[in-house]
Amino acid sequence: MPRAWGGCFWYPHSNSLRRPKNNQPPTLKLRRPKPGGQSPLSTLLRRRASSLHIKEMANRLQHESSPYLLQHANNPVDWYPWSEEAFEKALNENKPVLVSIGYAACHWCHVMERESFEDHDTAGLMNELFVNIKIDREERPDLDHIYMDAVQAMTGSGGWPLNVFLTPAKKPFYGGTYFPPKQAFNRPSWKDILISISNNFREKREEVELQANHLTDHMVKANEFGIRQQIDTSKTIVSKDLAHQMFGNIMKTADKKDGGFGHAPKFPQTFTIRFLLHYYYHTKEKQALEQALVSLDKMIAGGIYDHLGGGFSRYSTDTEWLAPHFEKMLYDNALLVIVLAEAYQITGKLLYHQTIKHTIQFIDNEMTSPEGGFYSALDADSEGVEGKFYTWSYNEISDILGEDTEMFCEYYGVKEGGNWEHTNILHTPIDQNYFASTRNMHSDDLGLFLSASRRKLLEVREKRIRPQLDDKILLGWNALMISALCKSAGALNMSEYTRKAVSTMNFLLKRFRQPDESFAHTFKNNISRYPAFLDDHAYLISALIHLQEITADQEWLKIAKSLTNFVVEKFGGEGPLFFYTPVDQKDVIVRKKEIYDGAVPSGNAVMMCNLYQLGIIFDIPEWRFRAFEMAASLEEAVIKYPGSFGVWAGFILSLSYGIPEIAITGEESTVLSNEFLRNFIGYNVFQSATLRNKEFPLLAEKPYTREAQIFLCKDYACQAPVKTVAELVQSLEGDRLHNFS
Repeated sequence: MPRAWGGCFWYPHSNSLRRPKNNQPPTLKLRRPKPGGQSPLSTLLRRRASSLHIKEMANRLQHESSPYLLQHANNPVDWYPWSEEAFEKALNENKPVLVSIGYAACHWCHVMERESFEDHDTAGLMNELFVNIKIDREERPDLDHIYMDAVQAMTGSGGWPLNVFLTPAKKPFYGGTYFPPKQAFNRPSWKDILISISNNFREKREEVELQANHLTDHMVKANEFGIRQQIDTSKTIVSKDLAHQMFGNIMKTADKKDGGFGHAPKFPQTFTIRFLLHYYYHTKEKQALEQALVSLDKMIAGGIYDHLGGGFSRYSTDTEWLAPHFEKMLYDNALLVIVLAEAYQITGKLLYHQTIKHTIQFIDNEMTSPEGGFYSALDADSEGVEGKFYTWSYNEISDILGEDTEMFCEYYGVKEGGNWEHTNILHTPIDQNYFASTRNMHSDDLGLFLSASRRKLLEVREKRIRPQLDDKILLGWNALMISALCKSAGALNMSEYTRKAVSTMNFLLKRFRQPDESFAHTFKNNISRYPAFLDDHAYLISALIHLQEITADQEWLKIAKSLTNFVVEKFGGEGPLFFYTPVDQKDVIVRKKEIYDGAVPSGNAVMMCNLYQLGIIFDIPEWRFRAFEMAASLEEAVIKYPGSFGVWAGFILSLSYGIPEIAITGEESTVLSNEFLRNFIGYNVFQSATLRNKEFPLLAEKPYTREAQIFLCKDYACQAPVKTVAELVQSLEGDRLHNFS
């Protein structure tokens, strides 16, 4: 199996949670043609497909805005976007529906397109036997969640490209991921799958419908799996023993040598790293800090980090972080910047400061629209080759650097025969200080040499054919990046990042807000489309809270409160958890409750944190109580599988040790607030104001003087004010020692 096989594949952290063995839907066995032989029907269909006259013209996807759908607009496959028109055609012609889901930066999506969707014989077969729908998973994550769950239930794994077959009623009955054009990798060919599915749909229709109904029922029931139905918040979630259990379970999967968790492929798992940083803050457990920092250090040193242009790739295909899957996603970089900012607050390590600035510079250079929004992704491929834009031969570097080649190549692990598939990925296997000592150099001098050499290589790289940019702008991912800018603005004391965060938030509020005050999910070509999902709202509310912290502008909180009311009304239901889609969205067969922290945080987990903070800020007890209920409803699953529930685990940890409420008031409070934000205080509720403010309980009734004062509170009962951040930190340290167990 080729190395890049996992390029677009995703494996759940806890398959047992997704697929309880005692509750599996039945799976329809497909009757495939015998190897080397063909049924009369298949022979006829192949002959008909070959004789079809397929015009060289764009299909229905030509009118879409998604870069991924536009990539397929000239396929000979008669693709439809997700639409009622497609399902009406399937019903009228009594055909099954093929739904193929991917995204613009997905390497194996491109492979299957080249091998099958651009092949005229294959396209003829698809057009003859099916109604074919293409979906951008980033544009319609709701549909991706539903049909990914279906394929995982049927096969035990999932990934992209995702190919799932539906009845005309939108119910899935068979699916898989990548299928080769010819039988290989112990997988049937795509044409064999098409013929077999068509045979079964015609000849075993009752079995197909039964399978589809069972699978749909299974997804409805699985929606509540792992969620505790009877909640007693007085007996759960606030025990420090639970925090220690979560830490122990995380460390069972920790790679102490190379950082990260589990085996290859390795994802950043920023939520787990953040948990370890917060756990260290509360307990001073050195092992937690060491594992968090070695994970960040190894990623920064590895090939997953772009040492020339900045930014991180989506994941590494090996345990040492050398060989990434080269696609760069906005959300990954936002989440890594957030955890790097917290690591910098704790350690003051220059490497983290530099990496944050380099990554944000990458976002500025390559992923920022003229209006200030952030684009979604950069492709893994260029010129049809994965990683070609980012890799180097030894001779290329030698031609650029001349006599400096030897030292540069030794430091960046470059070999004449290549360090990966006959080419080289830049990485730093040797510590800079140690390397400098072996060369009798000062580390600063080595740094200047490396910086000058990198600039020379970058100038050459800029002339290469670039990977494709996915230039759609997504509400939720942009909100994550705003939060990253806010955290960085505070940690690094960078007012420039504050300005960027404010500018982008204003862009989102202007371009994504609809006439009825709801929000859209995506924006491109001056058009906003699709109702925003739970993730979009949750991340946006969180970004507004963070924006208030660094600007002291309470208007951001008022918008956050309004949005939270909207989420409670439109996404709520029975129980404390929220649905992924709003109540008035009608084109999905299941309203799912997404609870896992995967590549991006669970919208439910982020809403839990939002409800708690806003419940304190606006004194809305039912919101705080709902946050407790949400955490309690998943307590058992979170304790057992903290790697799949990193945000949940972090919140439960913080509840266990107490969440401080901090207010800074006074005409000169800005300087003190900036100093406060440079410190790591763990999870907290924070407001500041230069003028008297009676609208917010945490700020009301505080004495306002010219000199700034800091109030440490709990349930609006505050300790005597202090005048320095050092005194606040000392007081918090005393509270931690008092609460430690």
